[in-house]
Amino acid sequence: MRRSVAFLGVGCLAVGMMALLGSAQSDKASRPSPPASASCDLGGGQSIKTDYSSPRLRGRKMIGGVEPYGKVWRNGANEATTFVTTTDVMVAGTHVPAGSYTLFVVPNQDKWTLIINKKTGEWGIPYKYESDELARVDMKLSTLPSPVENFTIVYDKTAKGCTLREEWDTVRATVDISKM
Repeated sequence: MRRSVAFLGVGCLAVGMMALLGSAQSDKASRPSPPASASCDLGGGQSIKTDYSSPRLRGRKMIGGVEPYGKVWRNGANEATTFVTTTDVMVAGTHVPAGSYTLFVVPNQDKWTLIINKKTGEWGIPYKYESDELARVDMKLSTLPSPVENFTIVYDKTAKGCTLREEWDTVRATVDISKM
């Protein structure tokens, strides 16, 4: 009898945990800035993956408006944007060892600076992680012909690796990543 009660208790606990996890996932999906991800297959079982939350413009001027130029931005919304590479890579000529990192940017009118930070698991802002920075690299900027409503991160495959491409409003910021 005790075995049956214990088994029933463990079963109820497992079902409850599954329901709680499912609820947390659906909560994230229903956020105004839902979760998104991008990845780049570098070949040989090696890859880069980025998880972020994708804010919407909703008629606002975000970069250079709500988010001022020259100030560290969390590169998305909600939790800080992650960058996980399973192999050493070069990001704009800077060595980034295999591992988990957080991405931030400093947007300006003429260039964006990508911050690769060794501290992971934080919410995103306020930014107080200068001592944990691995690198700051310049991103190339271009103007899009029409506004992009949803902040988007994409990896475009290249001969040597991939290009990290970020788009929002009429801005496209890119940086080349190559496998070492």
